[in-house]
Amino acid sequence: MKAEKILVSTALFTGNTVSPIDGFVALKDDVIIGVGPRSEIESFAGPYTEVWDVGNRLVAAGFHDFHLHWFLGAMFEGFCQLTFGSTEELTAKMVAEYARENPDEEWVLGFGWHHVRWPGQTLPTRHSLDQYLPHRPVVLLNEEAHSAWLNSAALEKLGIHRDTPEPPFGKIEKDDQGEPTGFLYETAVQYVVDAFTFDKKVKTRLMNGMLKKTASCGITSVSDMLPLPGYTLGDPGFYQTFEEKGLLTTRIHFLDVLDGNLERGIYFREKYQSDKLQFSGLKQFLDGVPLTYTGYLLQPYADRPKETGGTIFEPDVYRKWIEDADREGFRIRLHACGDAAVRLGLDVYEHARNVNGTRDSRHTIEHIEVCDPHDFERFAKLGVIASIQPEHLTSGSMDTHAYLDRLGMERARYTWPIGSLQQNNACIAFGTDFPIVDLNPMPGLYRAVTRKHEDGSPLGGWNPHEKISLAHALIHYTKSPAYGNFREHELGTIEAGKKADLVVLDRNPFDVDSEEILEMNVWMTLMDGKIVFEK
Repeated sequence: MKAEKILVSTALFTGNTVSPIDGFVALKDDVIIGVGPRSEIESFAGPYTEVWDVGNRLVAAGFHDFHLHWFLGAMFEGFCQLTFGSTEELTAKMVAEYARENPDEEWVLGFGWHHVRWPGQTLPTRHSLDQYLPHRPVVLLNEEAHSAWLNSAALEKLGIHRDTPEPPFGKIEKDDQGEPTGFLYETAVQYVVDAFTFDKKVKTRLMNGMLKKTASCGITSVSDMLPLPGYTLGDPGFYQTFEEKGLLTTRIHFLDVLDGNLERGIYFREKYQSDKLQFSGLKQFLDGVPLTYTGYLLQPYADRPKETGGTIFEPDVYRKWIEDADREGFRIRLHACGDAAVRLGLDVYEHARNVNGTRDSRHTIEHIEVCDPHDFERFAKLGVIASIQPEHLTSGSMDTHAYLDRLGMERARYTWPIGSLQQNNACIAFGTDFPIVDLNPMPGLYRAVTRKHEDGSPLGGWNPHEKISLAHALIHYTKSPAYGNFREHELGTIEAGKKADLVVLDRNPFDVDSEEILEMNVWMTLMDGKIVFEK
């Protein structure tokens, strides 16, 4: 069998060894038909074969982002971006400028602000927005998508008033007179979902923007974590229209909410099992995040000794939901940031296994911002995947040291314990949590390898014993997520018989200082053997 294309590189990283080789990968249609040293190229080269010698650029399996929010990310990219708003006032002005430039949009939508970056870290209110936009409804999701900031027009249009009930684990902030301030927290964000209803033209624009972005980042597969606290964003049916037209250039594995209703999951499992669009399980939140004291901890917060955080639902509810879903063969993914939440997740998975019997479930714990060392070995023992986003290391640990304040020195030692989990044989899968942080995999690779901020601080890295090698970081971004989505026979490594999903970087990161990882770019992305991005 002769190849249509052959990529040759002195740095071919197959994912099955910890060093690149000097060799080639041969492609025909959408499949890899051969991999090997340069001396074996001739057996795959025919008169019409295109041979691309990319020099010393690294060739690897396409990146597989194991945790992102596809349509939320599309909205972050497609509307007003507020990440660099340095104060409430300046952020409100940015929104007003966007509104002037987009007079035809009924809702003024913005994303990415976070009051913890502002002086005083004071929660924003409707009044600053009303000053500039008194009549057009404004809805602004924060950086984590766990909070929303609204003006008075939006509160009125959405029917949010002093008597609106607060959902479990949600809060409608009120002023001294009992009126909503315009700040919604956690599951109360569900009240703004009506603002995110778009016509086909807008949805198509957002979808095309996301597909372009994933391709430019070398990402050929993702896990779309549709459920958010109290609401869901994304439409598998709309994704399918792109697949039917041959326009889906990223494989999407999406999840539905774990809430005791398995009929919806059964429907998704039967309807979406194609090559590029697959239902892959059920997701729920156990806790919030330690940064805002909503992460569930085994011991009280160091700077709030009476608080340990908590869970969204009672443990018995999770136990019942997961036992039932596991019995029906569903894979579960649980958001757990605090060490008590991580332990609870492992406990309920163990309970399901004890009741239903052992199977290859590949249940997953998401985030693991802090973990008690007694639980490290339980991941491998229970076959639970550790889904970690290394770029979250910047969310206080290295910049403001807020996690030292929240957790204290001893417990902070076990934040983002990638190295410890790897040493305990856990399967670790990397992602970004985009749009909470950027989609680009390079900062995540850099963070996992160095545990440092962009400026090289802290000296030696944050908890340097948790550093891992570049090879393992690449494996956790390619091979491990493919396993996590039950696609290790098709994706994740460069092997004959697997899908021709490849990324070519603009240099060989094994040959440069680790700081240069941040400067790397994607040179080419192939999905199903077709170029979907090139410099």
